[in-house]
Amino acid sequence: MKLKEVYPKILLVLYVLIWIIAAIHPNYRSVWIDENVLPVLFVFLLIFTYKKFRFSNLSYTLMFIFLVLHAIGGHYSYTEVPLFDMIKQQYGLMRNNYDRVVHFMFGVLFFLPFYEVLTRIFKTPKGWRSLTITLFIVLSMKAGFEMIEYGYTAVRNNSLTVTNYLGEQGDPLDSIKDVTMGFIGAIISLIITSIKRYFKG
Repeated sequence: MKLKEVYPKILLVLYVLIWIIAAIHPNYRSVWIDENVLPVLFVFLLIFTYKKFRFSNLSYTLMFIFLVLHAIGGHYSYTEVPLFDMIKQQYGLMRNNYDRVVHFMFGVLFFLPFYEVLTRIFKTPKGWRSLTITLFIVLSMKAGFEMIEYGYTAVRNNSLTVTNYLGEQGDPLDSIKDVTMGFIGAIISLIITSIKRYFKG
């Protein structure tokens, strides 16, 4: 069996192993559970739809990277990832910016998977129209997630969820900045995809 054929399954096994490791003694068990509801549902969705719709191996790689980044954020809680705490202290920053990086990476990494869904399932012709629609899909997904976050925080209504799950870190414009970071990431992916299409002719 060729590596290309089993590659998504290899990524799945690697992710499950990383997920299990990240599940061991997280900083806050309740925050870890909160952070893992959507990723687990998403992975099961990919598994159940695998035979009907298979993404490119590049898309699976991009989604794998994001899920690993998210697993790290869930383990430590996004507000307390050690490397970014060191950066915060080193440069006198006001906040731990790991969540900003991951919001940015969502735009970068999920642009291609959304583009594949749009062009292959919904048969949108490849070109500027489909690229632009994908850009706004990423934007709407980011905005939608921020609303889900706020709604979930309101339902849970406890300080740990507000501080370590919502993770505003004292910034009242946190949600707007998170959406903006995702949008910028998607714009970068749009430019890269456009350049690749141009040189392929």
